Amino acid sequence: MKRFDRYIQMVTLRAFLLVALGLTALFSLLEFVDQLAFVGQGHYRLADAAAYTALLGPARFMQVTPIAMLLACLLGLGGLAKHSELTALQGIGLSEARIISAVLRLVVPIVMVLFLLAQFVVPGTRQMAQEGRAAALASATQKDDQDQAFWAHGDQQYLSVRRFPSETQADDIDIYRFAADGSMTSYLHAARAQIGADDVWTLRDVTRKDIVADQFHTSQLDSMAWHAFLSSRQIRFLSLPPESVPPIALYRYIQDLKRHHLPAMRYEQELWARISMPFAMIALIACAAPFVFGPPRSQNVGYRMAIGVAIAIVFSLGQEITSRLGLLFDLNPALTALTPSVLLMMSAAYVFIHTRE
Repeated sequence: MKRFDRYIQMVTLRAFLLVALGLTALFSLLEFVDQLAFVGQGHYRLADAAAYTALLGPARFMQVTPIAMLLACLLGLGGLAKHSELTALQGIGLSEARIISAVLRLVVPIVMVLFLLAQFVVPGTRQMAQEGRAAALASATQKDDQDQAFWAHGDQQYLSVRRFPSETQADDIDIYRFAADGSMTSYLHAARAQIGADDVWTLRDVTRKDIVADQFHTSQLDSMAWHAFLSSRQIRFLSLPPESVPPIALYRYIQDLKRHHLPAMRYEQELWARISMPFAMIALIACAAPFVFGPPRSQNVGYRMAIGVAIAIVFSLGQEITSRLGLLFDLNPALTALTPSVLLMMSAAYVFIHTRE
């Protein structure tokens, strides 16, 4: 029986790799076509567009994995059903549950590969792609500066940073200090800052305004030290979007944000989106079962793939909607991330039971 399990897994795995690579290539081509609109701006050339697209390939592969698993089940197991191989396997004692469980066991190694990609490959390639594109698009410098604007709050202070040129540098910094009753006590503006490993910022070209008895006392300083309420780990990720942060670092970053009473909803949502990926794959595999073991007309390849694409679109829209609603209404990130998968599992179970009656 284990030999037959391996046969089912190999058929599904080959279909999965074929579909995943095909979808990655398709979406990469669409991204490349989109980047052609920027060719000629600044120093951005055709080779830059191709490099940008290629560097985003690993991240795109991860994004299409759940949908690729659904289509692989419909294609691989559907092919076995078309040639009556599933009927033969059932005839020698393999139940429908045994066949589906053999496919489900593929989720573990695939998730391990995805974790390694997310931890060691995707953050570096995504950052290289974004930095290379920003450097080539000289005309986009102003836009990039706006995109990197950052606000943080802690220790009765508000920090605003216009731009992070690197992990140890910050430009155009504003620091507002408040008393316990909410009144502002001082304001600092620095043209730039050097971020030390001990969480001490060395501010340069500083304008300091102290408020005493409703009067501003202004002073100019060449440099001064400021003890930041942000840790060095947080600083490393300030200029990175959540999807560019490795999973382990993302978890630690969220804990740091919570310890300093800083908002972490966007990062928690990204973390739970990654945690929910195995559940999404399981739900989509279960969703394929009714069409693989369903009536004979569902054994048509075109019909199965059309159903798979429709389910993929609805599932993706459901994930996007719940994600937006989670941010809008400040819902539990675990709830918003897992809800589409749970609903899909329930729907698949209902359809499977209904088709067996």
